[in-house]
Amino acid sequence: MAEKEVLLTKEGLEKLEAELDNLKNVKRLEVAQRIKIAIGFGDLSENSEYEDAKNEQAMVEGQIVELENKIRNARVIEATAGGNTVNIGSTVTLLHMGMNKEMEYTIVGSTESDPAARRISNESPVGAAIIGHKKGDIVKVNAPKAVLEYKIVDIH
Repeated sequence: MAEKEVLLTKEGLEKLEAELDNLKNVKRLEVAQRIKIAIGFGDLSENSEYEDAKNEQAMVEGQIVELENKIRNARVIEATAGGNTVNIGSTVTLLHMGMNKEMEYTIVGSTESDPAARRISNESPVGAAIIGHKKGDIVKVNAPKAVLEYKIVDIH
């Protein structure tokens, strides 16, 4: 089965690589040290420190595999500053038509999504609705309780 392509900005890829490096070269060694210390406590069948450390080791190894897969399947998207069309990497100013309120978002791949930092996924309802549209377009977004309308005010 083919793995899903992971769309990332250059910065997003660098962040994943740094996280992977930290897991492999710092966290993995810390957990191995915890296991070594816990083994010194004796009877492993009733050793909660050993059990906790082994569980953490499994979690760290799972994170490493996940990050390696994301990096292996990464496609770096270049930012499209000032482009005519909304794409991944675009920063977009939207006008919420119902509330008459402007908001700015950067469109990123799902791995880098962080709504609190105004980085929305191209797979999110708003992101998916505006991809491919131009400045001045009005797009409709199907939200759980209503259909929302946004005007694309600027692409930068």
